[in-house]
Amino acid sequence: MRLGASALTMSKLQFSSFSHNFLGNSSAWYKNVIIAFLIINPILWFSGLHFLTGWLLVLEFIFTLAMALKCYPLQPGGLLALQAVVLGMTTPYTVMHEVEANLEVILLLVFMVAGIHFMRELLLFTFTKILIKVNNKTILSFLFCFFAAVLSAFLDALTVTAVLISIGIGFYGVYHKVASGKTFAEDHDHSGDEGIHVYQRDHLRNFRKFLRSLIMHGAVGTALGGVCTLVGEPQNLLIAEKAGWEFMEFFWRMAPVTMPVFVAGLITCVALEMSGKFGYGSKLPNEVRSVLSEYDAEQQQMRGPNENAALVVQGLVGLVLVFSLAFHVADVGLIGLMVIVLLTAFNGIVEEGKIGHAFEEALPFTALLVVFFAVVAVINDQNLFLPITNAVLSLPVDVQPVSLFIANGVLSMISDNVFVATVYINEMVDALNQGVITREHFDLLAVAINTGTNLPSVATPNGQAAFLFLLTSALAPLIRLSYLKMVWMALPYTIVLSIVGAIAIMQL
Repeated sequence: MRLGASALTMSKLQFSSFSHNFLGNSSAWYKNVIIAFLIINPILWFSGLHFLTGWLLVLEFIFTLAMALKCYPLQPGGLLALQAVVLGMTTPYTVMHEVEANLEVILLLVFMVAGIHFMRELLLFTFTKILIKVNNKTILSFLFCFFAAVLSAFLDALTVTAVLISIGIGFYGVYHKVASGKTFAEDHDHSGDEGIHVYQRDHLRNFRKFLRSLIMHGAVGTALGGVCTLVGEPQNLLIAEKAGWEFMEFFWRMAPVTMPVFVAGLITCVALEMSGKFGYGSKLPNEVRSVLSEYDAEQQQMRGPNENAALVVQGLVGLVLVFSLAFHVADVGLIGLMVIVLLTAFNGIVEEGKIGHAFEEALPFTALLVVFFAVVAVINDQNLFLPITNAVLSLPVDVQPVSLFIANGVLSMISDNVFVATVYINEMVDALNQGVITREHFDLLAVAINTGTNLPSVATPNGQAAFLFLLTSALAPLIRLSYLKMVWMALPYTIVLSIVGAIAIMQL
């Protein structure tokens, strides 16, 4: 009896351990929902309801994207994709075909994001000088939004957001340390406010508001610039590859929509700061500015010839990068690899560990992108989007672009813009190959898909990878940036960018 009870206890322990380990620290209800998905799908599939099962899988995958804050979508989405292959909804060969067709996008994420990692010192230096030197908050917000947009157009929105996060954490930590009665050189944990002097708490609270608004302006700026060029967002390159557009052609084709939106976004930035609405308008307290200026001066004194030489090299490689992209000297991913080689070789970074660290930011999203392609393979093999495509293409020709813009925008708000763009551009390529649409009309629809997935998607962190990156970063809890707060602060931008974008699309 005792042996039987011991075996039963051990069985219970093992089951609870497996249950605990499944999807880690995700909520119990979320784990149960994913398990329910994995049980329901085979039942429906083997019942012969293939079209219904395919659509259910797509909706389940979108659910994992929408719940990204509960669990990173790679694991639950990957389980769904694996099940789809096992059930026969698609094949490993079709998945591999999708991966091969989008190899340029994968190389962009792997090499370009890693390459820009080695330019962070220059980017941090630039943004730091802007923050310290500009006293007017409205002008400062405009510059943050503008420079984030310009950098995202030539680099990558995710990387520029990473720089903004580094700036925010760095300055927050400096002031938090001083407000706790410590010097710049002392070690300090800025995650809690227990050591903050009473008279400094109001300054810290206002500093949080200031940083929160500034970072949000910068994050929106990455979307404004990211939509303009084929390297700004992963889906841009994917669309450009399907359409056969190179760097400058992509820019000019998007310009009738992206340039009015860019101007409208900057005007919105200024209007929000001047009005003080939606959580914007907070000024940098003088006491905090004084502390940050002292810190910057100390850092400048400590910067030696080697560090200055590294900044010069990063600036020169940045110019090489811009010209390489503009003249399309090679595929974007290969240009990123060139940046890695140049920056590591001439800045003395030869240790494998330091080089490997640069790839950590992009690889999880790269893996998720391959899962996207597996779900896209299911969509293609089961012809899931054929009815929607037929419905859009049955509309009058002059309203098809704006209809696609709206459809992509709505889906991108709740899902992920890379996934949505992948699905829709593939459908339009099929329509072109079958002679349903002309090449000229295809180009207009490609512009609508790109802008539709990039602009309205600023509404939620689910739509923009850079927004999700910011929300899940170490900075978000420090500046009290929650999911709902981000949605509220992005709302005026969402409205303006969506309306201006739709009007511009209708004028094409």
